[in-house]
Amino acid sequence: MSDASPLVLLIEDEPQMRRFLRAMLAARGYRLVEAETGGEGIAQATTRNPDLVLLDLGLPDMDGLEVTRRLREWSAVPIIVLSARGQEQDKIDALDGGADDYLTKPFSAGELLARLRVALRHAAHAARGAQAESAGFKVQDVEVDLARRVVLRAGEEVHLTPIEYKLLTTLIRHAGKVLTHRQLLGEVWGPAYAGQTHYLRVYMAQLRHKLERDPARPQILITEPGVGYRLKGG
Repeated sequence: MSDASPLVLLIEDEPQMRRFLRAMLAARGYRLVEAETGGEGIAQATTRNPDLVLLDLGLPDMDGLEVTRRLREWSAVPIIVLSARGQEQDKIDALDGGADDYLTKPFSAGELLARLRVALRHAAHAARGAQAESAGFKVQDVEVDLARRVVLRAGEEVHLTPIEYKLLTTLIRHAGKVLTHRQLLGEVWGPAYAGQTHYLRVYMAQLRHKLERDPARPQILITEPGVGYRLKGG
């Protein structure tokens, strides 16, 4: 297996789940390092510098949310939470805490692999930093020139209000990643508006009307029910 293939750190204490993920990831060419506890996982992340972390929340020594918090103190590595906790609030807490995505057990191999590819693409996009921003963003027939602050749909310029543009560029910076209502409200309107979810509904509807081919069936600005929104990756 090539050293150029992505290195995945799996932090999971359940042997059966580790065996399943080990076989699945190896078959797709991913390299894997495993940890059974949160402490071991943090140590492995420090020494191995993985490209992505798969993290269980129910670890024997500490909660996975604490692992996420500690990793986020120094690393922007993509974190996908794999958990039997399926309540909306659990997902919101994990995403607000710094996770990039959340999958509820049981899940299919295909779904996990798709989420993994999206997270790695998002990380590569973020790593390009200013170079990626200067090149702009394109998804389907929507193009955004971030340097000139110009938005096109099917080649025609679209006028966005300042708030609509700020909301769109916030989603672009995290393309492919689920952003919670709280995260979006905090970045676009400020922390004092963290509970004003109706603001998001109104402005997201306006953005969809201007950018989606069929606003009633959005393909670009995706709703994650009860959690937040995700911009389809470019």
